[in-house]
Amino acid sequence: MTEAPEEFAALMKKVRLGDRNALSHLLSCYEQEVHQAARYLLGRALRSSLDPADLVQSVHRTLILGFRDNKFEVSSPDNLVALALTVARHKAVRAARQLRCRERHNAAVVDTVHAMAGTTSSFPSDDPAQAAEYQDTVESLCKDLSEFDRRLVELRLQGFSTAEIARQLGLNADVLRVRLSRLRQQLRQSCDLDEWI
Repeated sequence: MTEAPEEFAALMKKVRLGDRNALSHLLSCYEQEVHQAARYLLGRALRSSLDPADLVQSVHRTLILGFRDNKFEVSSPDNLVALALTVARHKAVRAARQLRCRERHNAAVVDTVHAMAGTTSSFPSDDPAQAAEYQDTVESLCKDLSEFDRRLVELRLQGFSTAEIARQLGLNADVLRVRLSRLRQQLRQSCDLDEWI
């Protein structure tokens, strides 16, 4: 799209005033380029967790909020496209980091469950079906916990006592007992893992 600087400035003014038609026109200025870039940026691995169309929508949202709050200043359609592509790149990098983080965490949970099979009597049994069900429960539980609580669960599942965990994490054992008690209450509401924590 080619617009004279005066026309683009007028369009931006309307966008900042909340004109929906102007906003729709503005979004169309970069949408195709961002969608093409999204397909390239996401690649196969990321597309399983983030669709290119979702990335484009996320860019729209960021720019709309930025324009509304006067965080972005663009003077031409080319500047707008460059800004939209930069936002898309940042979002793709963040999505890649989150995916790597999830994969590392899932691998750690699987390793913990496998290690438990031979090191603790808390593991349900040698029955593969029960082991798989247990693993699914652990993974489901951990995805909703904070990073700190996930670490606590992993250490308890590895057989560490409260005192040992407190020493390892540099915490007061009494404070940790209170935290574990709250975590057990949370687990009782969602699954049967509280007996192992």
